[in-house]
Amino acid sequence: MPHRLFFAHANGFPSETYRKLFALLEPDFHVHRLERHGHDPRYPVDANWNSLVAELIESLERLDGPVWGVGHSLGGILHYHAALRRPELYRGVVMLDAPLLTTLDRLAIRAAKRFGFIDRLTPAGRSLGRRECFGDAEEARRYFAGKRLFRRFDPDCLDDYVRHGLAPSEEGLRLRFDPATEITIYRNVPHRVPARPQSLAVPLAMVRGRDSRTVLPHQVRMVRRLPRGECLSVPGGHMFPLERPAHTAELVRNLLSRWEEQTP
Repeated sequence: MPHRLFFAHANGFPSETYRKLFALLEPDFHVHRLERHGHDPRYPVDANWNSLVAELIESLERLDGPVWGVGHSLGGILHYHAALRRPELYRGVVMLDAPLLTTLDRLAIRAAKRFGFIDRLTPAGRSLGRRECFGDAEEARRYFAGKRLFRRFDPDCLDDYVRHGLAPSEEGLRLRFDPATEITIYRNVPHRVPARPQSLAVPLAMVRGRDSRTVLPHQVRMVRRLPRGECLSVPGGHMFPLERPAHTAELVRNLLSRWEEQTP
């Protein structure tokens, strides 16, 4: 029987963008996911992502037993916070280029929110004014292919972003992930955690892209100080799960297989 894996996506990238990664993980894993975090009116984006974590926990509670939690960027942090709150819902957590913030990091974020420069500390500033509408899929694909963030995407993943990240509108196609929600998520990046990191009761692996600046050296050291924490490095940038989906699937499969063998 396939193992249960719950995947949580990066901010702005609906889960179906990762269809190639999911296909590569099957049939070893039954991949559960939410289509878009932050879009359920019952769980509006709020301070420290408390509602987003609650939304994730509610999804996990509907499943039969604990899962492997795998998340990219935003998704990795959501899994980490949910595992601190409800460790019994998890077998382990894999954070794909998602930082585990230290006390100093959280103090800096709190100050940035208070004094109004959070948009310079997070990608929110770069998201302001983002193009939302396109005439057709081919126009959208050309546009995204020319952007730095998408430049190294696997071609199938780029196609899936255009196919599933856009929805029909009066203008032709419009981004399915609401840009205002994306910016609000960035502006509310957590400066608080539900519990001390050292209290995490399940294994945690942080996998960082070698060319990414999202995970910093002091955050790597913090993960390695956790009782069951480890940090791995792979080729690629912050978007490596969509740049190298086959390599990412192999890494996740091998990591979770090793954890499975180590379970008493």
